[in-house]
Amino acid sequence: MSLRLAHIFRHPIKSHGREELDAVALTEGRCLPWDRHWAVAHEAARLMGNWADCANFSRGAKAPALQAINATLDEATATLTLTHPDRPALTFRPDDAADAARFLDWVAPLVPENRARPAKLVATGRGMTDTMLETVSILSLTSNRILSRRMGLELDLDLGRWRANLWLEGLDPWEEFDLIDRTLAIGEARLKVVDRITRCRATMANPATGKIDANTLDALEDAYDHSDFGVYAVVMQPGTIGANDTLTVLP
Repeated sequence: MSLRLAHIFRHPIKSHGREELDAVALTEGRCLPWDRHWAVAHEAARLMGNWADCANFSRGAKAPALQAINATLDEATATLTLTHPDRPALTFRPDDAADAARFLDWVAPLVPENRARPAKLVATGRGMTDTMLETVSILSLTSNRILSRRMGLELDLDLGRWRANLWLEGLDPWEEFDLIDRTLAIGEARLKVVDRITRCRATMANPATGKIDANTLDALEDAYDHSDFGVYAVVMQPGTIGANDTLTVLP
């Protein structure tokens, strides 16, 4: 089977909602446009420079209800609409101070009382990825399917659990790990795969409900002796990519 780019997702606020795209223009050395553009620093955060470790931010690993947020971004006005099964829809501009305060009030009930409280929205001009480099996360539908069957599930794990950018169809199970140091061609864009992604407890929460209902981490450890799922890549050459584009692994 030829390799195909099946889905494209971005996450405008780190750990606070996902949005599926039909196409996106990649820029050399950058993550997807608007991906992790904002992040929610909690009250105990220590921020220095234009990047900080994920432990400084509110995230699904500590507040699983955040996993059930969906997002829609109006790029022209930098306006976000967030939805959640337990909260009213919210439309706001993260860069507006009054709107940011409304957002913090909106999201506060989704964070457990025993966790550091969301304190402020931050943006630094770069994507607040979990890696110091701005990366694009690439995952395999085949591996998701295989893991789901190993867990005894009739349906595949919801893709939203993994907070990925690009989902590929056509790889052999876990073949994505063999792509490290290889270059992927999607149209004119070129992405170099650089590392595996080690997973956290956020993947245990159902994106439909925000409740923990699947022990993804133990399933990975028991079956494969690791908790890795997916790979990081760096954009080496710009280009526009779209869902259903053919993908080639370059020699």
